[in-house]
Amino acid sequence: MAARQHKSPEQQAEELLHDVDTSLPEGELAERLRECEREGRQLRVKLGLDPTANVVTLGWAVVLWKLRQFQDLGHKAVLILGTFTAQVGDPSGQSETRKRLTATQVEMFADSVKRHFGEILSTDEDKLEIRPNSEWLASLDMREVLELTASTTLAQMLERDDFAKRFAGRRPISMTEFMYPLLQGYDSVAVEADIELGGSDQLFNLMMGRQVQQRYGQTPQMVMTMPLLVGTDGKKKMSQSLGNYISISEPYGDMFGKTMKIPDTAMPQWFRLASGLPKEEVDRVLAGLAEGTLHPGEEKRRLARAVVDRYQKGYGEVAEQAFNRQFVLRQVPHDIPTLPPPPGGSGETVYLPALLAAWGLVASNSEGRRMLAQGAVRIDGEKVTEQRVSRLRLIPDDADRVVSVGKRRFVRLGYS
Repeated sequence: MAARQHKSPEQQAEELLHDVDTSLPEGELAERLRECEREGRQLRVKLGLDPTANVVTLGWAVVLWKLRQFQDLGHKAVLILGTFTAQVGDPSGQSETRKRLTATQVEMFADSVKRHFGEILSTDEDKLEIRPNSEWLASLDMREVLELTASTTLAQMLERDDFAKRFAGRRPISMTEFMYPLLQGYDSVAVEADIELGGSDQLFNLMMGRQVQQRYGQTPQMVMTMPLLVGTDGKKKMSQSLGNYISISEPYGDMFGKTMKIPDTAMPQWFRLASGLPKEEVDRVLAGLAEGTLHPGEEKRRLARAVVDRYQKGYGEVAEQAFNRQFVLRQVPHDIPTLPPPPGGSGETVYLPALLAAWGLVASNSEGRRMLAQGAVRIDGEKVTEQRVSRLRLIPDDADRVVSVGKRRFVRLGYS
């Protein structure tokens, strides 16, 4: 609590609203902070995340870092793991009904992502509360469900943009999907949220939380939304299902390399939302890029170092050096595994796709064939063609030869 007293409520509000898309009701944050200061209590700041995959992405991290800001100012982060709502499926931004997950799948994902929250959030007991929403939603009886549905109307639901488009296009909307915003709103009732955070695509759900709280006699929460981080493709929001994501727990080399692949057009948003660099430095870099006084390639390296250092402190430069060896100087990474050929391989003619699969460089023989056809397989830097496969022999003198698939997968041959 003492940390809050170093800054006035107005200063705290200005800091917290940095990079926020929407804050409603407008101008209310400073007043809520003043009220908490007068009463000597913490704000309960809610964030709900549905565990629909097993990693925490840089996209999720945007709103998690905002939650951490509240913690650093002395407030309580209330993290809701949507172990129940993930089985329903969030319709936000969807053009069709999501495929529903099983309880077993959701629990497995929840166990996985929960291990990584401590990489961003303070885990002090007085600053963090993690609650699965199956704790209260799974036990609602029919009377309670009907009471919850009385919080809104069908007309209000159809005001939602994605529902309206699907309704106008005569595409199905399930009653289960209508329930999702209400269930998320009931989470706010269950934990008595003062503020709810979310991505900008969550605004409807967060505002429904205010409505549901009013129905249950609580003071409606404030809502704050953060921009959606664009994925590594530079086009769509970062998503596990689209594969355009970076996990906060990835090896530093992969994290650096993937960041270097983002389009230049995505750099301003990544600097603001993913780098963790001070606002003044970000503003200076973005101004330099806009004016043409800074080189995009060099600044992308700065961005990639910052992303790595945010999650693996001190490894940004190490990752850049490895990147230089692998991609710029075309040198082989120092730490690649040394593997023997499969039994019978030494001195024999081998089928290379099967060998690549056995080493884990490709997922299957068919992927190995595709990589060969694309010219992605090299031995000691020399491209291997489909025509060479039947004649390839691995003999003891081949020790220390390096086999690679693409620019990221390497093994060194070794013999006992």
